[in-house]
Amino acid sequence: MENSVSIKLPWWFWLVAILALLWNLMGIGAFILDVTISEETLSAMPDVQREMYENNPLWSKLVYGTAVFTGFIGALGLLMKKKWAKPVFIISLIAILVQMGFSLFVLKTPDAFGPMAYIIPVMVILIAAFLVAFANRGIKKGWLR
Repeated sequence: MENSVSIKLPWWFWLVAILALLWNLMGIGAFILDVTISEETLSAMPDVQREMYENNPLWSKLVYGTAVFTGFIGALGLLMKKKWAKPVFIISLIAILVQMGFSLFVLKTPDAFGPMAYIIPVMVILIAAFLVAFANRGIKKGWLR
């Protein structure tokens, strides 16, 4: 028989879960904007940025989509207090590492956007790693079942 003892979640658990959901919704929005970019917008970009977009292969876009949609599903898992949120966040983190690594080191986004191109990838990686650790803590504390 499953333990029916109710574990009280701290208020900040819900704050983190809601912020994770909103963060990943922004990621989905950015992904949609990226894959639906118009020819007009592309032609208005500096050559180096346009070439970066044009040379981004389909597999990289699929990995990007995997990263943001699994992050969103993981955040839903947190809100539902499900321990499967952790492996879903791990998939998201792996996809982020692949996509950001390709973007930074193969597509060379810093050449197109300058040194600031490192800030967002590092921030995204740190947040994804935090969400994996947060879900792991939730499992250990019994918050996620």
